[in-house]
Amino acid sequence: MASRGVTIAEIATAAGVSVPTVSKVLNGRPGVSSSTREQVEQLLEERGYERRGRPRASSGLVDFVISDLDTQWATALLRGAQAEAARLGLDLVVTTTHGKPVGTPDWVEHLAQRGSDGVVLVVSELLDAGRQELERLRTPVVLVDPVRSGSAPLATVVATDWAGGRDATQHLLELGHRRIGFITGPAEQECHRDRLDGYRAALLRAGLAHDPALVRNGDSLVSGGLRHGADLLALADRPTAIISGSDEQAYGVYQAARALGLRIPDDLSVVGFDDVELCQWVSPQLTTVRQPLADMAREATRMVVELARAGVRPASRIELATTVVVRQSTAAPAPRPA
Repeated sequence: MASRGVTIAEIATAAGVSVPTVSKVLNGRPGVSSSTREQVEQLLEERGYERRGRPRASSGLVDFVISDLDTQWATALLRGAQAEAARLGLDLVVTTTHGKPVGTPDWVEHLAQRGSDGVVLVVSELLDAGRQELERLRTPVVLVDPVRSGSAPLATVVATDWAGGRDATQHLLELGHRRIGFITGPAEQECHRDRLDGYRAALLRAGLAHDPALVRNGDSLVSGGLRHGADLLALADRPTAIISGSDEQAYGVYQAARALGLRIPDDLSVVGFDDVELCQWVSPQLTTVRQPLADMAREATRMVVELARAGVRPASRIELATTVVVRQSTAAPAPRPA
């Protein structure tokens, strides 16, 4: 005889709670303490309860969690997520973390109380305990530009950062530059490590040795570009071109060059990364690597809603292509005095 499947009532009896409480846990609804939720989830797993495949009821909300909103990079991402949420008939709940990891018990509890359909995390580190709790709540999560590659098995949306770093370097090499500096963004972020690796690969392909003296770890801010740009330009054999890990940081390089009386691009070529509106505001307009920020956020929002509504697991990693946008900040290097 085939064995009878375990019932919700049996789980409730074993946990010492009511059947409605078990139902709330199964459907990811609020109103259950974290300790009770954990106990029920453990019993469901131990006793092999087979969950039905029907999707969760929609709350009409998607959480969008980002480090901060004070950069044009962040604004472009937010616009993309907002546009996709509106297209899908949902509202976006925006939370800023100011660089702190996501996934504390309080944060997860607030999320459960809202009953959000899913979470889009932008450059935020999701704590393992928080990830496990979200899995128990059956709350889908999609990462955009994750801080660390160890965030798998969560779905991610990224740009082709390695190719972007390579192509920016190749553009300068084709102009004749051989002393090319590189100011990364925060080194703990996977995307900035990939861009730096692409830069190194392009140099290697051109037969040029990688010079560590030409690389600085920045912060993606104007202040970082000013500080590290001044440092690079103070070298006895200064670079003729500098690639920055962000457009705003590249503007800091502009300021450093001008403080030394250097003209862009006559004395120094500069390349940014992102292609935010700033690129066309500065003079000369900034050559940059365009990453499709709004499209990345749209795709992540679409993925998380699709998972919530249909229960279909999206692709584990989606990469959207970067392209070099050539403007007025790059040119052939000026001849050096003999």
